[in-house]
Amino acid sequence: MSSLLRGKDFITTQEFTKEEIDLMLDTSFDLKRKFATGEPHPLLAYKTVFMIFYDESTRTRNSIEAGITQLGGHGNFLSPDKMQAHHGETVADTAKVLSRFGHAIAVRHCQFGVGNKYLRGLAENSDIPVLNLQDDIYHPMQVLADLMTIQERFGKDLRHLKVGISWAYAESHLKPLSVPQSQILLFTRYGMDVTLAYPEGFDLMPDIVKQAKENAEKSGGKLEITHSMDEAFVDADVVIPKSWGGFFTIENPMEAEQHKDEIMQKVRQHKDWKCDERRMGLTKRNSVYMHALPADRGREVVDSVIDGPHSIVFDEAENRLHTAKAVMVLTMGGRP
Repeated sequence: MSSLLRGKDFITTQEFTKEEIDLMLDTSFDLKRKFATGEPHPLLAYKTVFMIFYDESTRTRNSIEAGITQLGGHGNFLSPDKMQAHHGETVADTAKVLSRFGHAIAVRHCQFGVGNKYLRGLAENSDIPVLNLQDDIYHPMQVLADLMTIQERFGKDLRHLKVGISWAYAESHLKPLSVPQSQILLFTRYGMDVTLAYPEGFDLMPDIVKQAKENAEKSGGKLEITHSMDEAFVDADVVIPKSWGGFFTIENPMEAEQHKDEIMQKVRQHKDWKCDERRMGLTKRNSVYMHALPADRGREVVDSVIDGPHSIVFDEAENRLHTAKAVMVLTMGGRP
């Protein structure tokens, strides 16, 4: 099974066929069953994944580290300030050295205009799989767990399932574009009818939106864009309201790091973009509320929604473990 994807980098789901993604999901469900029943599954015994985190993490780090342990291997946490990269070692040299030591390199690097390029540089020089734990463009681990969670609730045939993906107000930090971008790319490949909502100026990357629209055309789904949060909620089966940085509110998005205060001023102009009981009332009766977490409670969402009957955020969070394990098994595994 794992020979199909063995050695392949996992940087964006867009680079995998739908059949390959289905294999990842099937493997995730199987590993979830084994975890629930206490069945040992050391499929990656004695294998090592190097985990490089340029950004903070709760679900991502722990799903990878716990996951590789449950698979019989070892996760080696690497903080960039403790690596020679901090002193100028090149991406190529880092990749070549770690390739000699273990079996995968997993990286989170979300700095806008930098993260994905760093991962691509590692992948070009690595002899082992490079796994994207979130960059500035993509978050494939999160969206795979999202899709698994949706399938648990609505079944495998997701054609014309109505999904509202909306920007929401938050001030904790300027969150990357990678979660909503990965969602519109993958959900449209499964024929879902996606409504993407955000205030003017909070656009996603144009090339990503173009690709998502092409995905929708091929699958028979839809991708519609609106500047009304309510429109994303009307008759929705799934709603995913989450903040992301307004990097396109400045003249040159690549200079976002130098304009954080300016972008945050734009964010504060839209405090009414909040997921509350009124908006959930616009959705279908059996709709679900999802969020990658951590949610900015009281801003992105009110407590009565995230802790209420529509919320499946902790099912979604748990599935980060099972999908991470599936990706590692399929890319790091192989014949004994």
